[in-house]
Amino acid sequence: MGSRAGGLKRTIALLLSAALALGLAACTGAGAAPQAPAQAGGSLPADVTKQLQAAVTDAMTRAGASGTIVGVWAPWSGSWTAGLGSASKDNGAARMSTDMSFRIASNTKSMTCTVLLALVDRGQVGLDDAVSKYLPRMVGLNGVTLRQLCQNTSGIADYEPSLATQFVTNPTRQWVPMELVSDGLAEPATGNAGDQFAYSNTGFVLLGMALQAATGRSWSDLYHEYVWGPLGLKHTSLPDSGALSLPSPHPDGYASALDASGQPICGTVLNDTRLSPSIGWTAGGVVSTLDDLKTYVQALAAGTLISASSSTAQWRTVPLSGSAPTWQGYGLGVVTLGPMRGHDGEIPGFISAMLTEPKSGLTIVVMLNNSTVGGGFAQLLGMQLASIASKAPAASGSTAPVIALPWSAEQAKKGMDENPICPPKGVTPAPRDTSVPVPQSED
Repeated sequence: MGSRAGGLKRTIALLLSAALALGLAACTGAGAAPQAPAQAGGSLPADVTKQLQAAVTDAMTRAGASGTIVGVWAPWSGSWTAGLGSASKDNGAARMSTDMSFRIASNTKSMTCTVLLALVDRGQVGLDDAVSKYLPRMVGLNGVTLRQLCQNTSGIADYEPSLATQFVTNPTRQWVPMELVSDGLAEPATGNAGDQFAYSNTGFVLLGMALQAATGRSWSDLYHEYVWGPLGLKHTSLPDSGALSLPSPHPDGYASALDASGQPICGTVLNDTRLSPSIGWTAGGVVSTLDDLKTYVQALAAGTLISASSSTAQWRTVPLSGSAPTWQGYGLGVVTLGPMRGHDGEIPGFISAMLTEPKSGLTIVVMLNNSTVGGGFAQLLGMQLASIASKAPAASGSTAPVIALPWSAEQAKKGMDENPICPPKGVTPAPRDTSVPVPQSED
């Protein structure tokens, strides 16, 4: 899902330096990428897995999570997948395992936009069609296009800030898409259509409504035909709004209660495992697993599900803000972080991130089962793991690639250490270095 209520913006807090900045053009995008190299058999070297596990364990503590599911794949060296911690905070709870299902939240957005581009490839819709073409009775659209909904440049406000407290405290309430859209449209616009990036779950729900109207098909069918089926994703689904339970096996998901203004009540942790996917729908309702997300994000980055021209359009990015470094950008439902591609997500109970560098095949998927710290925290953890794994030595017969990441593991960790949201007992957030810019998370 998206931004926290009450103005609590989640940030990617990194120490930026000119020596590390790649200066990647945030408005051009690289287009379709080659298929990832074949994965080397065996595990990553012990010293690398030790660093990875230490990073994840520290992040679990800071997030207040009982456990995490994580996968790191470095094709030239090996892989590491793990379920760390326990599946719930209950005494005697089962250990977390890599086959468990979890809510992927805003990672859903990339799937929704991939379906849009697949429909564009087939001539069923136009990327720059006005949304009103498919939703003619909807007021307040002001010429917004399908592309702008996917790129968060529609100017339509996000519904989540005003509804976040309800989502966390009453997660089983079922919402119809029009309720969510109406709430977003009732808020002041964030700008004129096409002017600037402003994250909006409302836009992705509107996109879901528009494409459902254009095709006459359910979103479960659309995802299956254009994303899950071609990739053989057997454990990925968009549950109905009344399907409150996750497929088994699954971990429990937790979140701090929010007050009326959307601020977290840090001493009150709620179990939000049972939740209606309707709070996110095509903006954040999909459920998946570690292995399915790994397969998916690699295909997403390579553009294998859509035409080369559509993939180029998907990865042509806009800046997240005027102060964001040029190596951060947002495409059509996708994020670029230097050479890495993917997304992150937050929904009550779970945060996650999926990142891949398509030339080398370096891929990271991570989930933590406490959403209080926000999806940007999971993205930072993914960035930390990517930095560690990018330096893994080559296995016999392989050659280690040079992956120029514009951040270090230490910088990503510092970003998590500086997170001010509900730090665990005994842990004080590190003071921010105000002499360097703090780019905002896209999610």
